[in-house]
Amino acid sequence: MATYKKRGYKPKKEKVVEETIEETFDESQSTTAEVFNTLDETANKSEEWIEKNSKPLFYGLVGVAALILVFLAYTKFVSEPTEIEASNELAHPRALFDKAITAAGAEADSLYTLSIEGGVDGKYGFVDIADAYSGTKAGNLANYYAGVSYLNMKQYKKAVKYLDKFDSDDELLGPAALGAMGDAFADVNQLEDALDSYIKAANKKDNDFTSPLFLFKAGQTAMLLKNYSKAEELFTKIKEKYPTTTQGRDIEKYINSAKYAQ
Repeated sequence: MATYKKRGYKPKKEKVVEETIEETFDESQSTTAEVFNTLDETANKSEEWIEKNSKPLFYGLVGVAALILVFLAYTKFVSEPTEIEASNELAHPRALFDKAITAAGAEADSLYTLSIEGGVDGKYGFVDIADAYSGTKAGNLANYYAGVSYLNMKQYKKAVKYLDKFDSDDELLGPAALGAMGDAFADVNQLEDALDSYIKAANKKDNDFTSPLFLFKAGQTAMLLKNYSKAEELFTKIKEKYPTTTQGRDIEKYINSAKYAQ
């Protein structure tokens, strides 16, 4: 038997869908209205807070601006001129230091003394510069030169004093200062302190010059302390990380010496 649909008939599902859409739309409108109301309330509270605290905010901004201006003025008119002045003062003792490096005996000691103490034509020495310009790069560098000068004059305590004041992240100078401290401690037979300084020097900057050099000195110092396992560890590190360096080429025999001494 054939079936047919009555003309004008519409399924009830369409009506349900339409009602659901209308309900969802109404809910969306309600939610949106709530959000805007919340934003309005927040904005009103913010405006009220700003109005209430306008003077403190203004004075705070003025204070920050004043600090920035003071910092810029200090840098321009105090810090930069002082750096230049300190650098100029450092030139004279450095020239004496360079001459002392190539001299020997009493002449070298005399030049080192002049570079440290100054006094020629009223010129500052390293110690004066380190003290008078302590906050500058030149003043910091003066500590290094004073320390190395004292070390070369075999005045080890003074050498350690000034080298310890020096602080640098330079690839070579930073490790060199720590290594020089190690040399000073070693020369007065403070071997534990020497070992510590050499290890710090080796680890300060990882490069193929200072790292294997001070690892080697640390290993030799450990041998003198009869800390053979530590010496083997240090020598082995040179073999593994710096095999092509001057210290790395013959390091195997030092490793064996430390190993068989245990």
